[in-house]
Amino acid sequence: MLCNPGCGACCIAPSISSAIPGMPNGKVAGERCIQLDENNLCKIFARPERPKVCEQFIAEKEICGDSAQEAMDNLIQLVHLTHISN
Repeated sequence: MLCNPGCGACCIAPSISSAIPGMPNGKVAGERCIQLDENNLCKIFARPERPKVCEQFIAEKEICGDSAQEAMDNLIQLVHLTHISN
């Protein structure tokens, strides 16, 4: 499956613990990645500085659904389901 055009949900909803150019400590869940442009496209897509976790993400119908909102809802739900409370 190809990404939904202009979605960006995978760059907003999940936390990323590895360094991202411009975000040396990664990002928390729900925070917009600094590398996401105004059209919700990754500015460093296919570049060597792109985090490995981002490279490894594969768009799938079960996660991305049919719209950016559905993808965001699905990813937020996964974040909540996988959150470990201390």
